[in-house]
Amino acid sequence: MALYESILELKSIEECCAFFDDLCTVGELRAMEQRYDVALLLDEGLVYTEILERTGASSATISRVNRIFSFGTGGFRKMIQRRKGKGQ
Repeated sequence: MALYESILELKSIEECCAFFDDLCTVGELRAMEQRYDVALLLDEGLVYTEILERTGASSATISRVNRIFSFGTGGFRKMIQRRKGKGQ
């Protein structure tokens, strides 16, 4: 739980970027960013081919994120809705 508690303590986008740059490899960060981008586009109602063109994500990644939307814990949707409320 220490990791998640530490994330909640970050105070700025700069702190967040520095923390994740130290924690993750470039590849890990890009994969997480890509999955989140896919989630945003799925939430907008885009189809697989449009998402693939915009993000370069594989159909397997798009499918995985889509399954998370249907059967996951709701974390993606909650964060997307929260960001929409802030005007992103």
